[in-house]
Amino acid sequence: METSEPQSSPHHVLRSYFGYDTFRNNQEDIIRHLLTGKDAFVLMPTGSGKSLCYQIPAIILPGVCIVVSPLIALMQDQVDTVRELGIKAGFLNSTLSQSESYRIEQKAIAGELDLLYVAPERMMTESFMGLLKRLKISLFAVDEAHCVSQWGHDFRPEYLKLDILPEEFPHVPRVALTATADETTRKEIIEKLRLKDAIQFVSSFDRPNIHYRVDVKQNEKVQLVNFLQDEHLGDSGIIYCMTRKKVNSIASFLSEKGYTALPYHAGLSQEVRVQNQRRFLQNEGVIMVATIAFGMGIDKPDVRFVAHLNLPKTLEGYYQETGRAGRDGEKADAWMIYSLADTIILRQMLESSDGNEQFKWIQRRKMEAMLGYCETTKCRRQVLLGYFGETLSVKCGNCDVCEGRVETIDGTLIARKALECVRGTGQMFGAAYLTDVLLGKQLSRIRRFGHDRLPLYGTGRELTETEWKSAFRQLVAAGLLTVDIDSKGGFKLTSKSSLIFENEQGFQLRKDPAPAYLTRKGKPTMKPYNSDARDRVESISHPFQDGIYDALRSWRRDTAAVKKVPAYVVFHDSTLKAFCEYLPGSLEEMRGIPGVGEKKLEMYGEQILEIIRQFKGNNVNIHQPVEQSPDPGNDLTGRMEPLQKIDHHQHGTKDEKEIKKEEILKLISQGDLSSKQIAERTGVSTPTVWAYKAHVTMGTYSKDVEKNHVSEKVIDEPSDPEHDRGTSVDNREAEDAAASTVRL
Repeated sequence: METSEPQSSPHHVLRSYFGYDTFRNNQEDIIRHLLTGKDAFVLMPTGSGKSLCYQIPAIILPGVCIVVSPLIALMQDQVDTVRELGIKAGFLNSTLSQSESYRIEQKAIAGELDLLYVAPERMMTESFMGLLKRLKISLFAVDEAHCVSQWGHDFRPEYLKLDILPEEFPHVPRVALTATADETTRKEIIEKLRLKDAIQFVSSFDRPNIHYRVDVKQNEKVQLVNFLQDEHLGDSGIIYCMTRKKVNSIASFLSEKGYTALPYHAGLSQEVRVQNQRRFLQNEGVIMVATIAFGMGIDKPDVRFVAHLNLPKTLEGYYQETGRAGRDGEKADAWMIYSLADTIILRQMLESSDGNEQFKWIQRRKMEAMLGYCETTKCRRQVLLGYFGETLSVKCGNCDVCEGRVETIDGTLIARKALECVRGTGQMFGAAYLTDVLLGKQLSRIRRFGHDRLPLYGTGRELTETEWKSAFRQLVAAGLLTVDIDSKGGFKLTSKSSLIFENEQGFQLRKDPAPAYLTRKGKPTMKPYNSDARDRVESISHPFQDGIYDALRSWRRDTAAVKKVPAYVVFHDSTLKAFCEYLPGSLEEMRGIPGVGEKKLEMYGEQILEIIRQFKGNNVNIHQPVEQSPDPGNDLTGRMEPLQKIDHHQHGTKDEKEIKKEEILKLISQGDLSSKQIAERTGVSTPTVWAYKAHVTMGTYSKDVEKNHVSEKVIDEPSDPEHDRGTSVDNREAEDAAASTVRL
């Protein structure tokens, strides 16, 4: 006779609270390890169930689990989520009144909480440490443990003070959890949190449901609209931009195009950030346009895409940000467009920073890895996982390279011609001029410098003008060329250039896909990319699915509105789809569906069964959503009014901008002033001048621009650098980076 599992076992808790029959990856091993009272370091990708690794021990062990989290603004949602599962939880942070805080503290003292969430700033105060001494603590869980790393943009100095926990509470096990950390960061977490004796549980970094794609920035607004219209109409997603100014511009642009797009950056008031964050979490079809200040701890499962309109600084940041897509395991896209200007600006910011040489050396390596990923001719997933020390033996079949969108050729001879042209012309010209020389154009400027007599003059006709500019961009990304940004922005050879000259290294050249542009009527002309061809992630199919799925989503939306929680807190999409597939006819049949624990079965079971019964009887969509409030702040349909246009009195008229642009370009062409001097004379930031020089180098400012007529292909301005503090409404260090750029 088969014996039933004890009610205090991890498997029983998993089934009764969370509604699942099996653990994923290392979850069970981690949980059983913590139940023995030992420390652990946990590295799991976003969406793989890290939180469950401390939540189940918190339910089983006597006492309260203290969860250290930097995400003050998300604590309410975290607590609401676990309470829906029947877990006793609370949080303490600055958003609570004194009486509310006292009530939570008394519950903890009385043993009425399984989980208590707290920010690191409060954790280390004398009063809170005094409270901890009065509690029976089962476990310390340090979430987002990479915040202890001084090399990352999520660094929180308060995390360093957590090293006193093993001294103050020597018999309480600790677990540090993070979703992204390379070998250097892992070692730092172990060292700074004094976890050298902890067992390390490192799961695969692979997110097979995410499709990776990188395009060269040609016309970012057109490319973005094509991407959204052709592949993600009506979907929730996140768009990352480098600066606050660009966030405002893109959010306003998309709103005017009819999308529900909200801005998020540290320059907005806390009230606006909280409101926009809550709309994004609770509504469907909302797009968040943000700096890197947004995203850590966002558990929204149905984010269908993450787009980057600028080059991220590191692969760690890129992996973490793209990991916010497809947490539900369904198909999702990680799409990026980048330009040479992004590369130049990030490099200049690094070299001009106050960091010591060790810091700069590490960041250079990280930036080189990021560029290598963008320009790779190999499977992107293999490159990405390889950076984190993981080997993928076969090509993924779910990235643009594997699908054949990225064509490659042996570009060694082309690279040698380009480098020789740079050397032969004195290492002082940009891509536009060098391309004219290689194509043999009959220009007075070329004759004046005598470059029509160079051996390489006119020998580059195997490539078009656009293809040569692409080749120069790739040579810069590969470190075979650099840009003299403090002069006129001409190319210079590097120490690696000799490898090409001396035949010690080959060069694979990518052929960039054809760009998309708008016709005069504003319609995209590029054929939509067929994302439906991807089949690595299978979805369910059922004759009742579409209609009943709409009914269940409507019911979930209304239920979430009443309870004032995000819709996914009620049930994930995957659970609703399972209802559609299996059509349970009783509570007992529903009990076996993934995501249905005892608490949710009790709260929602009969309502779900009634919808299914009516649907089976009528085979029509019988549930209609209730009419929502017209107030966009409370509207759970995701609709909102377009953002207000930017005040031109604050940002300057178009004519003023063009006059300043002409002045900057003139000073650059004269070559008498440094970037810093030009910035001081024109009243802009130094990175803005870097951005202009980058475009001059690549020849992407047309004559139309210089005559005060903005070309259709040039739709964005270089913008001043801004620095964000705060993630998910908290005040944390996070750099917006600098200088939004136009097409390259």
